Amino acid sequence: MDMLDTVGGLPALMKYLLAHGLLHGDVMTCTGKTLAENLRDVPDLRMDQDVIAPLEKPLAKPGHHLLVLKGNLAKNGCVSKLSGKELGGGTGVFIGPAKVFDCEDDAFQAVQAGRIVKGDVLVIRYEGPKGGPGMREMLSPSAALVGAGLGKDVALITDGRFSGASHGIMVGHVDPEAQVGGALAAVRDGDQIEININTRSISVHLSDAVLAERLASFVPPPPKFTGSKMLRKYVATVGGASQGAPTDCHGGP
Repeated sequence: MDMLDTVGGLPALMKYLLAHGLLHGDVMTCTGKTLAENLRDVPDLRMDQDVIAPLEKPLAKPGHHLLVLKGNLAKNGCVSKLSGKELGGGTGVFIGPAKVFDCEDDAFQAVQAGRIVKGDVLVIRYEGPKGGPGMREMLSPSAALVGAGLGKDVALITDGRFSGASHGIMVGHVDPEAQVGGALAAVRDGDQIEININTRSISVHLSDAVLAERLASFVPPPPKFTGSKMLRKYVATVGGASQGAPTDCHGGP
């Protein structure tokens, strides 16, 4: 943030985006003026700097940052974050064996112990809106992967979430989540998982019949927290990540 401030700050960045047609200048703001009016006298973004990449030379080329993927592993969708990384040596496809963990803490310990290696797909489930509950941020395992030098070589897939601090090959917000019997609950160690940014898809290499057979015997794990009435009400009413995990806590469970 300090570096951003030295090149003009957020107002200068907004003015740059507005000038390139990426913001709606006619929207009304809390100042009583439009966005364009607010930015009219703001100094321009300094271009003799390496903090903000210019549009002509972005850090990540189109299709190599935030993407919504769908497939048999996420029928309602999920969000991938590549941060400019190339998959599969530039092919746009990452395929690897699953290493499955039922919570963030176990996955973090596995990375720390060196049990996750190049080419793996680290799966962290039961961390979604209901399973978490509340979609914890998978920052610790993603940071551990980068610290282990695996940020470009291991994919992380979760029904939990990630934020701007997460870095690597991230796929989060998988919906339906494992807690409600989403396909993530059927994945086992060694299953081949494919992330394909060319087709905007994510899949586990299992037939529909095998997936259905595995999920037929699925029993959701017990809630992680039982002492809070509010959390019990939240778990009973919260929706899926693809809909923004909406809740209706007015009527109770």
